[in-house]
Amino acid sequence: MKAEEGTRDDDSMSMKRVLALDVGMRRIGVAISDPLGITAQGLETFQRNTLREDVARMAEFVQQQQAEAIVVGNPLHMSGRDSRQGEYVKDFAERLAERTGIPVELWDERLTTVEAGRVLRESGVSQQKRAKAIDRLSAVLILQSYLDFKAGADAWQSPSE
Repeated sequence: MKAEEGTRDDDSMSMKRVLALDVGMRRIGVAISDPLGITAQGLETFQRNTLREDVARMAEFVQQQQAEAIVVGNPLHMSGRDSRQGEYVKDFAERLAERTGIPVELWDERLTTVEAGRVLRESGVSQQKRAKAIDRLSAVLILQSYLDFKAGADAWQSPSE
């Protein structure tokens, strides 16, 4: 199974738990949707190891959380072009899809880390605690963006579709 990039299948994602990953060089931030697919909650931040170990650990975590879909942040350049990290993330997403048999969708994550840092700073979170929370909050922002998009797309579908 290949990771999907920015595609939308005809099946509604509502009533499915969606897991989001912010895959960085050092850490992976994780968030999950509520069962109705309305809100995103941060779960954990995992320290990175090897690609093989990370995919195995995330596959196990996906199963524990009973996720039915996975969204992985796609780190594009501001121009929309793929980044070097983006190629690595695509490989990670494809391996995770193969390992779990669950659809994985790449989702534009531009500026989520910047926004997460701003939110944490404005909330008065210390710089030390921010470093630990930023990846998880980035995953929440990625997932909430995805859920909001899906809700809007579903609302615009006509009843006959």
